[in-house]
Amino acid sequence: MKFQPERLIQLRNTLNINKAEAARRLNISPMVYGRYENGQREPSYPTVGFIAQTFNCNVDFLYGTSDKTDPDYIIVSSSNDPELYSLIKMIKQDSNVEGRILTYARKLLEK
Repeated sequence: MKFQPERLIQLRNTLNINKAEAARRLNISPMVYGRYENGQREPSYPTVGFIAQTFNCNVDFLYGTSDKTDPDYIIVSSSNDPELYSLIKMIKQDSNVEGRILTYARKLLEK
């Protein structure tokens, strides 16, 4: 797999942000970000994962192996959202809780 710079440009344009803002969100220098976009430098796989997470997209989209931009996963951290993190942790530990919460969620989504 090879990183596709044009996909990064497409994603940035979809987010309606400039290169400087993209670099700021990724906590990298504008020069490094510019090198990613113009293909002079290929980001490491962990960096591509961070780009995907930060810009809420799919890693495979950035590698050009999928046209799907929606992410395959969402990261929930205990420091950013402790209540949701605790809920997910509880669901993972008890399948009965998982079933009850999913049933309740489905009913909420029907309304």
